[in-house]
Amino acid sequence: MRTEASLQSALDWLRPKLREAPEVALILGSGLGALAEAVSEAVEVPVREIPGYPAPTVSGHAGRLVFGRLEGCRVVVLQGRLHCYEGYPPQTVTLPVRLVHALGAQRLIVTNAAGGLNPHFRPGTLMFIVDHINAAFRNPLVGQLADRRPLMRGAPDMSRAYDLDWLAEAETVALRLGIPTQRGVYLWTLGPSYETKAEIRMYRRMGADAVGMSTVPEVLQARQLGMKVLGISTITNMAAGLHAGPLTHEEVLQVGLQVRDRLERLIRGILYQQSAKKF
Repeated sequence: MRTEASLQSALDWLRPKLREAPEVALILGSGLGALAEAVSEAVEVPVREIPGYPAPTVSGHAGRLVFGRLEGCRVVVLQGRLHCYEGYPPQTVTLPVRLVHALGAQRLIVTNAAGGLNPHFRPGTLMFIVDHINAAFRNPLVGQLADRRPLMRGAPDMSRAYDLDWLAEAETVALRLGIPTQRGVYLWTLGPSYETKAEIRMYRRMGADAVGMSTVPEVLQARQLGMKVLGISTITNMAAGLHAGPLTHEEVLQVGLQVRDRLERLIRGILYQQSAKKF
C-alpha cells in the first residue's frame, strides 16, 4: 500500500530528531490544540516537513506534531487531525496513528468537538466516549488484514473499543478536579455537511449521544495495533432540530475555546495519574 511507504518515509525522517520515544499520543480536535504549548522539552515538527505526511486543511487544526513531556509522561501531541471529508481515504487519515505507534506510543487519548444529541448534554459538556457507531461506513483496516507483518494483528475485537478501566480512572481524576463529565456514545458521519433533522432523529433512536466527523477511524486503527484508547468529546453545539439557529464551524471553535481550560486540566490530570502509576 502506498500509505505504508509514506509511513516508512516519515519514520526514517522523524526518528533521528527525537530525544525519546513517546508512550502516550494525544489527538486534539477542532480548537483544542493549545495543550501542545504546555509540553516541556518540546520537539515541534510541522507536518508539512514530514515526508509522506498529508497536511490538514481545516480551520482550527494547526498541523504539527509536538514531542516531549507533559505531567511526567512522554507524549506526542497531534495538533490537528485529518478527516475523510477533506478527500483523504481512511488509510491516509489513520497514518498518524500508525506513525505514533511505530514510534513507541501504546496509549491514545483522542478528543473531538461534537454535536449533542442527548438533550441533557448542553454545549460545553465533556463526554467520555464509551462506544461508537460508524455511520460513515468506512474502515481504515480494509486491505490491511492481508498484510502478515507482526504489527498487523488481524481483525480487532471492538466490544471494548474504549478502555473502560482507563475511563474509570479518568472519571476519578475529573471528580478530584471538580470537572463534571458525562458518558456517552459517539456517532461518526462522513461530513463535511452537518446532519439533517431527520438524520438526527434517526441517530438518537440508534442510541447516539453525540455526533461528529472524526475519531472512529483513528480508534479502529489504534485498536488493531493493540493501543489502549480513551476518548473525550466536547459538546460544542446541539445538533439539528435541537438547536435554535444554523450550525457553523465558528460556533464549534468558540465553544471549544470556552471549555479549553477544563479539558486541558482534565487531560493533564489523566497524564499525571498515568505517570504516577509507573513509580
